[in-house]
Amino acid sequence: MPSTFGSTLRVSVFGQSHSAAIGCVVEGLPSGIAVDTEALELFMSRRAPGRGSWSTPRSEADAVRIVSGLNQGGETCGAPLAMLIENTNVRPGDYDSLRYVPRPGHADFTAWAKWNGNQDASGGGHFSGRLTAPLCAAGAVALQALGLRGVRIGAHLLEVAGITDEAFDALDNSPAASQRLRAQLDALADGRTFPVLSQPAGERMVSAIDDARRAEDSVGGIVECVAAGMPRGIGSPMFDGIENMIARAAFGIPAVKGIEFGRGFDVALLRGSENNDPYEMRDGMPTPSTNNAGGILGGISTGAPLLFRLAIKPTPSIARRQRSVNIRTSETEELEIRGRHDPCIAPRAVPVAEAVCALSLLDAILSYPPEEMHLGGAGQ
Repeated sequence: MPSTFGSTLRVSVFGQSHSAAIGCVVEGLPSGIAVDTEALELFMSRRAPGRGSWSTPRSEADAVRIVSGLNQGGETCGAPLAMLIENTNVRPGDYDSLRYVPRPGHADFTAWAKWNGNQDASGGGHFSGRLTAPLCAAGAVALQALGLRGVRIGAHLLEVAGITDEAFDALDNSPAASQRLRAQLDALADGRTFPVLSQPAGERMVSAIDDARRAEDSVGGIVECVAAGMPRGIGSPMFDGIENMIARAAFGIPAVKGIEFGRGFDVALLRGSENNDPYEMRDGMPTPSTNNAGGILGGISTGAPLLFRLAIKPTPSIARRQRSVNIRTSETEELEIRGRHDPCIAPRAVPVAEAVCALSLLDAILSYPPEEMHLGGAGQ
């Protein structure tokens, strides 16, 4: 079961929803990065369950224990960084009836088909959103490494149940827009519990999530993520482009069903004259005036903000009765799912989006930096 991604920076995730522990191993981190464990804990708390009515009541501290990869001064030492998170509030008995009755919308059936019934069915096993916790632990370290390079990443809930938040001001690459984007990122970093820019929009989202929960149902959403300060010239064409790297990591988030960059699918409705980003000279360098491309052309960064959005599906575990089959008896069976589940996964996916963005961009910087301009004649 391959649970690893990345080229120079490689991340492996291990564990199951109700196993003794979950964790990750990060290889290829530059040495000498002083890991701020308080910042790591704060980042982990944003993904942790039990923060509000939109979240599962399962209580997990998500305390990260770093077991290797740091020297005595708390800096990365070149060895693989291994991090462990104990599962302290496990209830595998909640899932005894599901081993042979697959839950609609989950990977229960495909896991059974793949491993002939030997899969861990408790909480989805290795397919569970619980595995995004170690992904966030790795991402928190990558965020700190990128911060040293002047790259800042933030995400928010752009939409839940048809209710929209204020969008990032990242499609305009003017200095004024850059200032507004910095203000938006500052606002999201103020410790707010629900990850939106507009408080009234957030209140309506929470109300819609509560409505779905009371109806024994769930809702999905859209997470918008931006990286500001990315240097130009990072990445590679075709199959190792920045879009490729982010998309591969993003689809490791269990609830993600779609991704778009920049103007995304809206570009299909535009003319070339509307979609193209004109250039202007700024500080002696060609710079896109607008940012419909989302900071990437040909798989390589343009220097404009890198912008993407993730479509998050409704939580498949709902209290409402659903139709399934019993694999042992080959009979139709009504399924009533017990256990503890989020009526909307999207709020807790926000820091996960930041994590996969950070890991992918740090990998791109380490793997595909721009060539030295003075080595070639054409670029001089």
